[in-house]
Amino acid sequence: MIDMRNIKKLIFIVLIIACTRPVIAQNPAGFQLNSVTDNSHFNSEDAKGKYVAMHFLLKTECPYCLRHTQEYFSNAAKLPNVVQVFIKPDSEEEIKSWAGKLPADELVNFPIYRDPDAKLAKQFNIPFGYEFHNQVVHYPATVLLGPDGKEVFRYTGKNNSDRLSFEKLSEKIGELSK
Repeated sequence: MIDMRNIKKLIFIVLIIACTRPVIAQNPAGFQLNSVTDNSHFNSEDAKGKYVAMHFLLKTECPYCLRHTQEYFSNAAKLPNVVQVFIKPDSEEEIKSWAGKLPADELVNFPIYRDPDAKLAKQFNIPFGYEFHNQVVHYPATVLLGPDGKEVFRYTGKNNSDRLSFEKLSEKIGELSK
């Protein structure tokens, strides 16, 4: 008989390795995201010359995603050379409902973009398999693209509350800008 505890331990170890090893994904070239909170689009080609922090937020209702997004909204002006891109894989209606809990004046500056079926998350090899609100979703992650459009850093959370703080991103930008 198979011991489920050993299988769970093995799965846990594999996930930890997958989430913590430094992965530099092959970036999709020239991707575009459509905003749900306004009529804008994010085109990766238009952001060349700046850093781009891509925040892959969880699908479904997530209070940690709200806090993470609000933290970045409040501090983004401290990193004027970084474009902040907030991405959710939900339906348009779900994103609009979720974004309604964010300050409307901030959404003007930081739209929420939709990643249908987490296609872009998959292209960036964001680990999938996190169980949250009775769904299996990708893990929360922040991927930082350099001014040349290539990935220079990533942080993948181990759960919904494990996020890259603004302070840590700011430190990383400082290191990379030397």
